[in-house]
Amino acid sequence: METKSKKIEFYGGEWMSFLPFITFIVLVVINTLYFRSISNGALWLPAFLGIIISFFFAKDKKHYSEVIISGMANRDAIIPIVCWIFAGVFSNVLKTSGLASGIAGVSASMGIKGVGFIVVSFVAAAIFATASGTGFGTIAMGMGVLYPAGLSLGCHPGLLAGAIISGGAFGDNLAPISDTTICSATSLGVDVPGVVKSRLKYALSAGLLTIIGIIVVGSGYSGEVLQGAGAIDFDGKTLFMLVPVVVTIYIAIKTGDIIIATITGIVLASVFSVGLGLVDFIQVDMINPTKEALFVVGGEGLDRSVDGILYSGINSMIQVIILALLLFGLIEVMKVGRGDEKLLAKLGQFVKTPRGGEFSISFMVIILSGLMGLNAPAILAVGSSFAKPISEKYGISPYRAANLLDAQSNTLVYSLPWTPAVVYTMGFAKDTLVPLSAVDIAPYVLYSYFMLIVMFITIIFGIGRYDNMERK
Repeated sequence: METKSKKIEFYGGEWMSFLPFITFIVLVVINTLYFRSISNGALWLPAFLGIIISFFFAKDKKHYSEVIISGMANRDAIIPIVCWIFAGVFSNVLKTSGLASGIAGVSASMGIKGVGFIVVSFVAAAIFATASGTGFGTIAMGMGVLYPAGLSLGCHPGLLAGAIISGGAFGDNLAPISDTTICSATSLGVDVPGVVKSRLKYALSAGLLTIIGIIVVGSGYSGEVLQGAGAIDFDGKTLFMLVPVVVTIYIAIKTGDIIIATITGIVLASVFSVGLGLVDFIQVDMINPTKEALFVVGGEGLDRSVDGILYSGINSMIQVIILALLLFGLIEVMKVGRGDEKLLAKLGQFVKTPRGGEFSISFMVIILSGLMGLNAPAILAVGSSFAKPISEKYGISPYRAANLLDAQSNTLVYSLPWTPAVVYTMGFAKDTLVPLSAVDIAPYVLYSYFMLIVMFITIIFGIGRYDNMERK
């Protein structure tokens, strides 16, 4: 049984334990609206300043510092961090191997074009995102490979870009190694494979509706084929990279252990990519080293350094790891300050039923992720501090609560005009024959809207509310 830590006393009472979060959210909104810094690293300072400012309102400063350390060292904080490191490496090996280009290139060579190619682009992006666990990495791949090729095949530009983002959102929601999957599962104290299994019905439903939506919207478009917009340069051997993808997902679901699955995936993907000649094993270049090798030794004299696919995969997770540590410090302050109890008592005046609890979890994570423009931090902020006690109070399955957090945080965060996903996509389209504005993209991120509809329908009818629970 978990024992409560000694309470932090604040000048101003229990509500002051929310000051770190309030400071964080206010600064995030200011940062987003005025400075438009959209990386995980841009959220470090708001989280850090939340800890610093609240320090002066704590009556026992020493106890406050101990709580911060306890939060950052908590097992709930360490589990996702460890998983992210291995997932980041696996994702980077797949990305560098050119798997996505192979899937898209085969489709184009078969004469698929127009709305058919947009459907293929959505499916390809969804497969890549589910395998790699990265929405932004999928957007980079899709806009770099699929978008230029789609323009040359007569695709609707906005719908094509929206389909690529939608595929990224699909995989971000479903992938066993996605940061959102790991965050939502660990914050509710449940296993990742169990969450993925129970999430399939939501993701596949929204995915199927997205394909139907693409066909309906795209069938009315008769745009011109843009010659020279781009073609897909691919190596058919990249399709063999689907083998480590399938094996990794199978092991993750079968064993329930993300570390076992990703280590297996990293080894298999590395062996396949090197064996097929898609990347080098080691590259030694003292003048102009590149990263198209598992290991790279470069530089001259005292500036020699190690780089490569494995290194950059680990390095890509540093920003989100630091942010997670800081946020878990904020969460612990709120819990030990008994702010969570205060909030639940207040919400009890309005939330009276399991359905109301599910709506409250949904609205909180949708609003927070929409404001931040990032979903994993929103899940971390809402998960153990709010969603977990709400689900326990109203008898909602922790798997269901984890799915609400993940699915709802992968909706508007991918389609609102100011969010990183849309801004990122605009940046890739800027230098093509058809640049895009946020207005051109936002209406066509169909997966976001269909997932929102699917989840609200399940809340109304109670679908999945007791997943993996024995009802008495």
